[in-house]
Amino acid sequence: MIFDAHLLIVDDDERIRELLKKFLMRAGFLVTSARDAEHARRILGGLDFDMIIMDVRMPGEDGVSLTRSLRETMATPILLLTAQGETEDRIKGLEAGADDYLAKPFEPKELLLRINAILRRVPDTKAEDSTPKVLHLGENRYDIERGELWQGQDLVRLTSTESQLMKIFSACPGEPVSRAKLVEDLGRDRGQAQERAVDVQITRLRRKIEPNPKQPQYLQTVRGAGYMLAPD
Repeated sequence: MIFDAHLLIVDDDERIRELLKKFLMRAGFLVTSARDAEHARRILGGLDFDMIIMDVRMPGEDGVSLTRSLRETMATPILLLTAQGETEDRIKGLEAGADDYLAKPFEPKELLLRINAILRRVPDTKAEDSTPKVLHLGENRYDIERGELWQGQDLVRLTSTESQLMKIFSACPGEPVSRAKLVEDLGRDRGQAQERAVDVQITRLRRKIEPNPKQPQYLQTVRGAGYMLAPD
């Protein structure tokens, strides 16, 4: 349990907002709620959150659009709530930068498990001052101890899932990691759908580390074996 984490719930359904808020507060979280994307933007303008839980289907700006916009300036973990069977929403959400999704209706306990799994993946930026171990990826460098990706003097924003993927790959550079293993290490349920979701996350990560994401040099696909990080 990650106590005292501050969560933002964004949902146009007042009943669901209040039910989630009460449940998560009883679970030990600090919780703020927003009724739509515009309301969420105002709140985010003045407060920092450890995680955002957001419905996809909202009037006005939807959850996928808001996720894509937020990813331009922040790496706060985002969990999207999607309608049962809306596979397109899930894939669009992951492509926009969401860390995970949960289909409605869901058991509150499953939501709690997803939240804690995502929060555990957020890298600890309070690393001790010691000589860092660094992997060089062309113009990028990855600080293994701090879990940070840099391009020159600029810190590259990684989502919690992207950070976890870099952590997994940097632990065994030059060795392929299977899609099934990635699904397991990311704390997700097994299955082809989750493996496809991992593929989406890999595609997003490549955009941040590859000179040409369509011809990856550093995060390579190894046929029949999975994916492999190949630093300089």
